[in-house]
Amino acid sequence: MTKRVGLFFGSFNPIHVGHMMIAEMIHTSGKVDEVWFVVSPHNPHKRKEELLPEQDRLDLVREAIEAVYHFKASDIEFNLTKPSYTIHTMTYLAEKYPDYSFQLIIGEDNLHSLPKWMNYEQLLMHGLLVYPRPNTKPSTLADHPQVSWVEAPKIDISATMIRKLVKADKSVKYLVPDGVAELIESRKYYK
Repeated sequence: MTKRVGLFFGSFNPIHVGHMMIAEMIHTSGKVDEVWFVVSPHNPHKRKEELLPEQDRLDLVREAIEAVYHFKASDIEFNLTKPSYTIHTMTYLAEKYPDYSFQLIIGEDNLHSLPKWMNYEQLLMHGLLVYPRPNTKPSTLADHPQVSWVEAPKIDISATMIRKLVKADKSVKYLVPDGVAELIESRKYYK
């Protein structure tokens, strides 16, 4: 029996309850058996000085999901050629795990910009699990047969907001899992 895996890529800087809720809704939809949180190395579109080292972000993800059997943390992109492109990672995983089927989890905002991604047609062949996002433009791919919509709340929590709160010594309770808040505090992240 093929294991169905949803790949949720992100910098997770830090992982927050919005990520967790979306991943749980994807799993609850019955479209996947597991959700893998793929921690991405530095994204060239993000300011590097605000980005924790990849191993620290992986630690935060592991802390957040440790009690959830159908969530996995993945560092697969740490050792792939940089810059990392989603299609290269998905191709690598498909070759490494031939008994698994992988689908890409993206927000509605990324569906709109997907045609700008490298080899996006190949990504579509794997299948996309799309969750709604607030204030997004409609996509020409919304009705594509390889696009599967997943009902989920439109969550407007950002890692940027969380980092600003931490820097200002304000509480992030209920925005991140408790263990993540404790790690951020004990390791003095984002100060």
